Amino acid sequence: MRRRNLGNLSEMIIDLLQRAAELSRTGQPFALATVVRAERPTSAKPGAKAIVTADGALTGWVGGSCAQPTVVREALKALQDGKPRLVRLCPPEKLGAAPQEGVVEVALTCVSGGTLEVYIEPHLPRPHLVVVGHLPIAEALSRLGSALDYEVTVMGLDVTPDRFPGADRVLDRLDFSSLKLNPQAYVVVATHGNYDEDALEGALRSDAAYVALVASRARGEAIQHVLRESGLSDGALARLKVPAGLDLGAVTPEEIALSILAEIVQLRRHPSVNSPDPRFPPVVHPLEATDPVCGMLVDIATARYTSHRGGQVYYFCSVGCQRSFEKQPEKVMTASDTRHVANHINSKEEPRHAV
Repeated sequence: MRRRNLGNLSEMIIDLLQRAAELSRTGQPFALATVVRAERPTSAKPGAKAIVTADGALTGWVGGSCAQPTVVREALKALQDGKPRLVRLCPPEKLGAAPQEGVVEVALTCVSGGTLEVYIEPHLPRPHLVVVGHLPIAEALSRLGSALDYEVTVMGLDVTPDRFPGADRVLDRLDFSSLKLNPQAYVVVATHGNYDEDALEGALRSDAAYVALVASRARGEAIQHVLRESGLSDGALARLKVPAGLDLGAVTPEEIALSILAEIVQLRRHPSVNSPDPRFPPVVHPLEATDPVCGMLVDIATARYTSHRGGQVYYFCSVGCQRSFEKQPEKVMTASDTRHVANHINSKEEPRHAV
C-alpha cells in the first residue's frame, strides 16, 4: 500500500512539473509551492507540491483546508512582487520560536499542534519589449533589451533580421494581434513619424503595460488628436507616454534607449511611483477578512465558506469554522472581537479588513 501511495505521489509531482513546463512555455505566470518541512500532525509531507496560477487556482496538494488558503494568498503576493518566500504555518504558541529573516509566519489555529513550512517560488514570464521602427534608436533599444534578458520583438515596415541580430522576433509588418501582448509587455514606437498613428492604435488596443512614443510633446499632442478621431477612448489615450523615457538629458540614440529602458524598469519594480497615474496602476493586494472562529486571514474574492448575520458577511477558512460559528455566533463574535483588539495592540499596525 505504501509503495502504491508513493507511486501516486510521484505521478502527481510529474504531472505538476509538466503543468509548470506548459505554463512557462505559454508565458503564463505561476507560483510553485513545495512543502520543505512538516511537524506532525499535518496532512502534507515534505516534498508535496502545488501550483498556484494568477487567478488563485491551486493544483496539487500542500495541506488541508487551513493551509491551502494561506498558501494561495502568499503565492499571489509572490506573483505580484516577484519575490520567493518561506511560509511557516504553526500553532499560535509556536510563533516566533525560531525567528529568521525572510520567513513569513502564519498562525494555524485549525491544526492541532502541526507545523508546515512551505517554500513559494514565483515563475514570471520574461518581460516582452516590442520595438516599432528601424532607425538607430530602435536598434539601440533592441540591443539593450536583449542585454537585460527581455524577450525582444522588433516590428516595422522596413525592419530586417540582419539589422536586429539580437532580437527574438523580427516582423516586417504591423501586426499586434499575432503577439497577444499581456501586462508583461512594453511597447515603444520609434518610427519618427513614418507610421506612428497606425502603430500606436494597435499598441493601445492591446493589454501592454506600457506604450510610449519617441517624439516631442507637440508631436504627441497632434497624434493623440488623430487617434481620438479614429475612435480610441480617453482612457486608452491616457496610457500613452510621450515623450518616451525618463528625463535624463539623453541625446544620442543609446542614451535615449537607456532612458526608455530605465522608465520601463521603474514601472516594473515600482508600479505606483510618486503619484497615481493611469499608465502605472498600483499593485492591488487581495481584500482579506479575518475568520471569526480561528483568526486566520481569508481572501474575500475566493472565499468558499461564508455566513450572513445582521446584515454582515462573515468569511471562514473551512467548513468546520463556518459550522462552529453558526452553532454559537454570539460566543464566537465576542471571542473574535477580543482577539482582534489584542492582536492589533500587540502588532501596532493598522487593522486589516476584518468581519
